[in-house]
Amino acid sequence: MIVRKTYPELTENHIKPLKEILKVGNKESPARYNDSKKEMTFINGSSIIFRYCDTESDVDRYQGTEVDVLFLDEATQLSEMQIKKISACVRGVNNFPKRIYYTCNPGGQGHQYIKRLFIDRRFENNEHPEDYSFIQSLVTDNKALMESDPDYIRQLESLPEKLRKAWLEGSWDIFEGQFFEEFRDNPDGYQTHQFSHVIEPFDIPESWPIYMGYDFGYAKPFSFLWFAISPDDVMYIICELYGCTGEPNEGVKWIAPQQFEKVKDVEAMHPLLNGKRVVKRIADPAIWKAESGESVAETAAKMQIYFDKADNSRIAGWMQMHYRLCFDDNGYAKLYVFRTCKHFIRTMPLMIYSETIPEDLDTSLEDHCEDACRYVCMSRPIPPRTKTVHNPLESDPLDLMKKEKSNYSYIYV
Repeated sequence: MIVRKTYPELTENHIKPLKEILKVGNKESPARYNDSKKEMTFINGSSIIFRYCDTESDVDRYQGTEVDVLFLDEATQLSEMQIKKISACVRGVNNFPKRIYYTCNPGGQGHQYIKRLFIDRRFENNEHPEDYSFIQSLVTDNKALMESDPDYIRQLESLPEKLRKAWLEGSWDIFEGQFFEEFRDNPDGYQTHQFSHVIEPFDIPESWPIYMGYDFGYAKPFSFLWFAISPDDVMYIICELYGCTGEPNEGVKWIAPQQFEKVKDVEAMHPLLNGKRVVKRIADPAIWKAESGESVAETAAKMQIYFDKADNSRIAGWMQMHYRLCFDDNGYAKLYVFRTCKHFIRTMPLMIYSETIPEDLDTSLEDHCEDACRYVCMSRPIPPRTKTVHNPLESDPLDLMKKEKSNYSYIYV
């Protein structure tokens, strides 16, 4: 099975070239093509089927499909969920070797997933390093193209810097359209907090205030983020609660009362919150709207969970996140996230610019964690940051804890 985002792309890049190579239509051809089924069959009984996958719902039509070999062309244009679901089609009881091929460029909604597996080689449960092999091919490796169109490389050299680094130099570190270009998940910085927004969890001094941002969702995911604020106003996302049709609650959608029951559980049982801390909760003003019956905010209040209305200014909110993500000259930022907050870390690199509002991000994306973060950042706005020499006693959480004469230690949640 060969998959592209749309059928026109399949036709131009795969079906037409294969028909020409195999001389489909001639008596001598080893293959026949059925356009209504989008299927090419061979005289030995094997076949190639051509499929498209544009939206998340398109994946559902392939349930029950079994193939031995799968090609996802321009795989980074598909989401992680689309890639995983389509890849589940590679199965069967025969002894033919099962294989999956991803061909792609840096960029697109699947960029971070492909980069994690093949570039960073950071594997999660049930992922085995020996199953993943990366072969980088630069434009200069395409000898036929270099001979037939030597000016093509000059076209790539004239691209904007980010796109040039991705398409000409094969860089996976940044790509055109990435909204939070500053965001870095650098394993070397997990414990030093330098040049990485993702850090190891550590115990929080009791004097640090706790905030929570909430983006409501039912048909779409909901997101709760808890923040600890250091004395010099560095924000640490210490835990999250994320509801969707994926893990950890496959197929479950929590209505508002269920969401708030889970919030109570988290705040009572999480080792950094332990039911004793006062939490300032901030939510999208939309939860105060009552279309029928009581509003979400009223439901929460009945359960003794109270929210303040967030400043929902999108552009200003994104700028506050940009300011906080900016590193100073020594690599320290004003916003960090514990590496246990997987949904925030997963979705941040996937945010791209809106095609209609240049200063905004694309609202069709999975931006619920980012919205929750934006609400809290807008509650404590900071001026644009200029790169300055870092004073470790002002920003380093470990030194701050020593300064407060505390015996806090690293924890893993």
